[in-house]
Amino acid sequence: MAGTAKGGARTAARERVAQTFTLVEDIVYVGLGLLLAASVAVLLANVGLAFWRTLAGGAFADGVIGLLDQMLLILMIVEILYTVQVSFREHVLVPEPFILVALIAGVRRILVLTAEFGKLIEKGEAAFRLAMIELGLLTLMTIALVACLVALRKRHPAAVAERA
Repeated sequence: MAGTAKGGARTAARERVAQTFTLVEDIVYVGLGLLLAASVAVLLANVGLAFWRTLAGGAFADGVIGLLDQMLLILMIVEILYTVQVSFREHVLVPEPFILVALIAGVRRILVLTAEFGKLIEKGEAAFRLAMIELGLLTLMTIALVACLVALRKRHPAAVAERA
């Protein structure tokens, strides 16, 4: 009987430790969520100001690439915030948001890189060649990420978190 009481005490102690770690995890997720939310709010305000300045200055065509870059950064942060929310709510890491963040980052770089082709040509053939290699690798990465996303949704529908 003494062995059973000792085993029960161990189980209760392990449960308390696990609950403490869960509480610490929740505190970290809330802190990260608050920091991400504040960051995205500041970035959104900055992009809004930059948009109006660019529009008022009449240089929208020149500034659109920078604005697009910043908007995609905001979208990435929102997806990371969503990942934190899902992790907090369900206490499980869901792969889909991470793949989406990587996909947005790749597309962001592709858009910026292709928008800067004119400048790259002026820098010389070597710079242009390196940009083309980067563009090819980014394209392959994008295709691989889309394939991962499709495979994940087909094989494990439960692995795709529902937006609340």
